[in-house]
Amino acid sequence: MEKVRLLVVDDDPPIADLVATVARYEGWDAVTANSGEQALRLAGEFHPDIVVLDLMLPGVDGFGVLDRLRRSGTMVPVVFLTARDGVADRVAGLTRGGGDDYLVKPFAVEELMARLRTVLRRSAGPNFQRSVLRVGGLSMDEDTHEVRHGEKLLTLTPTEYEVLRFLMRKSPTVMTKAQILDHVWEYGFGGRSNVVELVISRLRRKLDDAGDTGAPLIQTVRGFGYVIRQASG
Repeated sequence: MEKVRLLVVDDDPPIADLVATVARYEGWDAVTANSGEQALRLAGEFHPDIVVLDLMLPGVDGFGVLDRLRRSGTMVPVVFLTARDGVADRVAGLTRGGGDDYLVKPFAVEELMARLRTVLRRSAGPNFQRSVLRVGGLSMDEDTHEVRHGEKLLTLTPTEYEVLRFLMRKSPTVMTKAQILDHVWEYGFGGRSNVVELVISRLRRKLDDAGDTGAPLIQTVRGFGYVIRQASG
């Protein structure tokens, strides 16, 4: 399956770089632009499958970028990312601008990624290929956020979901508590590592309740951290 190509356009480089980094972690190919002119040049060279577009750009603003893309015949889906939160701005972004979705700053990167996947699924229709992680009898649909162990659907909190997702994506690599903290609790959380232990404990109980009677999927590697892997044999 080809990688999703994402163009992130924002005049704040740290924001653009953050979104692009998370997208690359998802397995996407991502490039960034910090002005309308740069965005138009990259759109012609990179041919993105989807665009994250800030409205308030120097020079050519977000509406101007999208107008030029549409006039050139490019119907790439666009998710606006902006500090404007008025109703009029939302309507303009989704009607006059021809955008596919709208997210207001400050934002959660995971929410943005979820919206991007939804827009891609809607634009691709039945040809969209879902992203499903699997480790042993455990499966996680990253588009619907459904997690199943065998036939049982698990009910997870957002934090439990993100910890499990991180471990499944990194399997069979052992991840330290610090790595889990840095990935799941962003923006300088500064929490203690025992919060990871608590979440892991809750996840193990939920897996047990789902009928996991064999070796635990989430294993502790003493002195190092945690790993999720299918039991051998």
